[in-house]
Amino acid sequence: MVSNPPWRGTKNTTLSIEGDIMFNLHVPTRVLFGCGQLNELHAQPMPGKKAMIVVSNGKSVKVNGYLARTEEQLHQAGIETVLYDKIEANPLRQTVTAGGQMAVASGADFLVALGGGSVIDASKGIAVVAANGGDVWDYITNGTGKGMPIEKTPLPIIAITTTAGTGSETDMGGVITNQETKEKTPIKGPQLFPQLAIIDPELMASVPPRFTAYQGFDALFHNIEGYIANKSSLMSEMIALTAIEAISQYLPIAVKDGKNLTAREKVAFGSYLGGLEMVVCSTVSEHSMEHSLSAFHQELPHGAGLIMLSESYFTYFIEHHVCDGRFVRLAQALGMTEATEPKDFITALLQLQKDCGVADLKMSDYGITPDEFPQMARIAKSAMAFLFKSDRIDLSEDDVVEIYQKAYK
Repeated sequence: MVSNPPWRGTKNTTLSIEGDIMFNLHVPTRVLFGCGQLNELHAQPMPGKKAMIVVSNGKSVKVNGYLARTEEQLHQAGIETVLYDKIEANPLRQTVTAGGQMAVASGADFLVALGGGSVIDASKGIAVVAANGGDVWDYITNGTGKGMPIEKTPLPIIAITTTAGTGSETDMGGVITNQETKEKTPIKGPQLFPQLAIIDPELMASVPPRFTAYQGFDALFHNIEGYIANKSSLMSEMIALTAIEAISQYLPIAVKDGKNLTAREKVAFGSYLGGLEMVVCSTVSEHSMEHSLSAFHQELPHGAGLIMLSESYFTYFIEHHVCDGRFVRLAQALGMTEATEPKDFITALLQLQKDCGVADLKMSDYGITPDEFPQMARIAKSAMAFLFKSDRIDLSEDDVVEIYQKAYK
């Protein structure tokens, strides 16, 4: 492996930002991407004969006809179906465990995850429980998870995403919340890549503007965080910059006109690349910190929490001159082509938030209070400790609390 370039960890603002050459990228998921691809589901090889379709506890996939269309496609392929419609935003341990038990009771031999990141994440835990029994927390390796091995092959998953945000349709992890311990952390392993992913932007046209923005910023931060992670490589940087440019250009359009399928397609592509970014590289501690916010406050959308943290979080790293050249390049990728200073990234990021109508988010609107920050910081550093290892400088619990405090309003 090449040694770290001299700009890493220095005050240098040069754009000499080449990454390490070596990387490991393995994504076995077959992808059907583009408008109308749901209509091709019936023609794909099926991993079994009976599917449990997993959807959220909301109404969107039913009201918009996506569930009926998916059932029709599966029935056309000769697949019997059963429905599990219990998944919350920020899916809960007990719901995931119950889903695994239902899959067994119904005789399902594979899962079809139809929905956003929460549904696909939950399906990965359901797949493990269905095959291995017990509680999903038995197989969580972080925090208070028991860290039991996934000995039996999880049920196969077909992921049909209806949002552009998490990239979970093509990665190997699924984030689950334990309300008792206030931990939000992933179940993960190479067995959990979906067998097939369908990314059809037509299914995203019904997402309301504000949630389009939340989800789009989640995808954006996957790629921004990957770009500044200490594990970055030429491959991860290529993926991240391509995604950032697509999302920053087209997300404001998708927010303002949800029926614009060109914009939806570009943002969905950036989200998909964000999933690849997490496989070949990693996110960083911003995601750990947000997971504590939404573990404590279940109703907080993940993307909204990331937006709330972003100015304070990235300013901390810029002020410590962790990778000045990378922040300049990120500002340029966000559309500020004349950027020359690291803080230009913050200017560009805040402008994008204004353009998407989410610059006014407040933690206090979700009941978050500063007295929670020390416990949030402690849990972030334990339940999601592995992402802190991707930071270019070490953050202490006190540093995390400071970032939370500066982000609070």
